[in-house]
Amino acid sequence: MSAVRDLSVLLRLRDFRRLLGVRLLSQAADGVYQVALATYVVFSPEQQTSAAAIASAMAVLLLPYSFVGPFAGVLLDRWRRRQVLLFGSLLRALLALATAFLMLGGAPGPLFYASALCVTAVNRFVLAGLSAALPRVVDGERLVTANSLTPTAGTLAATLGGGLAFVVRLAGADSDAVVVLLGAALYLCAALASLRMAPSLLGPDRDGVTAPKMLQAVSGTARGLADGLRHLAAPDRRQAAWALVAMTLMRFCYGAQTVMVLMLCRHTWNDETTAGGTRDGLALLGVAVAVSGAGFFVAAVITPSMAGRLGPMRWMTICAGSATVLAPALVLPFRPASVMVAAFVLGLVTQGAKISTDTVVQSHTEDRFRGRIFSLYDVLFNVAFVAAAGLAALMLPHDGRSLPLVLTVAALYGLTTLVLLRFADRVPDRNRPSNA
Repeated sequence: MSAVRDLSVLLRLRDFRRLLGVRLLSQAADGVYQVALATYVVFSPEQQTSAAAIASAMAVLLLPYSFVGPFAGVLLDRWRRRQVLLFGSLLRALLALATAFLMLGGAPGPLFYASALCVTAVNRFVLAGLSAALPRVVDGERLVTANSLTPTAGTLAATLGGGLAFVVRLAGADSDAVVVLLGAALYLCAALASLRMAPSLLGPDRDGVTAPKMLQAVSGTARGLADGLRHLAAPDRRQAAWALVAMTLMRFCYGAQTVMVLMLCRHTWNDETTAGGTRDGLALLGVAVAVSGAGFFVAAVITPSMAGRLGPMRWMTICAGSATVLAPALVLPFRPASVMVAAFVLGLVTQGAKISTDTVVQSHTEDRFRGRIFSLYDVLFNVAFVAAAGLAALMLPHDGRSLPLVLTVAALYGLTTLVLLRFADRVPDRNRPSNA
């Protein structure tokens, strides 16, 4: 009940509500845009989809802008975060419009991917800025609840946006470009919502120091990253470093299973030789996204209580341990019903671990370093997902059924559990109540 009370208090905070509104609109637009890209790449009749093709698309879209992450962090510690949210959302709206026109015109693949890459590159600034700004609108006492609500609500918004994109596409939209245009409209709404916050509200603190010019900021990236890494390596911040390692491993596992579900929906659970069969596969993928989103929601409900009682690190341990046992048990039949249950469970444990990681990182890092740390966090997320897609491309057959991949993922979950078990017992948990 304390989590409910804290949530009630948070929603009465005007600045928190406004920041949350920007996140919801922004990530709903992300969900629409990403589903449009996925259906264009994976489910278009002219595409010869394979695990390798999916991995290549992920690498093109994720790896290059992962290198933007460190620059985003250094600049986020110098730029007004509210301005990043405003201009970043406006720029994404314009770039999404360009992507839609390229789809309609049948542009060559490299040009299409370049446009999509620009949208996702700007996302690094916006999402890292949203995370780094959260402690500016919420007191430390309720940070766990805030971290449960905001990233999870954003993920749910992305899921709902993706669901809306599926509905529009299955309802008879002639082109994925129509869905991309919907995403552009939502990006514009996010930009307008950010105007409700004062430019200085979200920081960072200047401490009387004039922010350097753009060229100076970019030239200092390497030094800034080294400072951020040293900040994490300090003895009283190693909990944040280990939480990032564990979350990266769990993200890797989630990515490998995502590619597997894509292949099962595309090639195994439908008759891909007919238009109706392709629509059936697309509908099943929509169901998988929806049930995974339901898992995110349940994680948001139970994580504040569990993390408050056990501590975030121990709650992460339970999440990883549950996935070690349940993921192979549910996935191995390779049947739609059991895999959908697995999608729910993995959505729950992955989001529960992410909420805990966000809390640990925010609580164990100083505000002036937080932008850099969260940008590095994003880089780890993306590299892990692309690496998982590469592994899936090597191990998955055409129909998506692979016992070795399922067992490899289970082993990685088990390794994560062991690491967290040992670490949670050795390091005091700053986020755990003193009377727990």
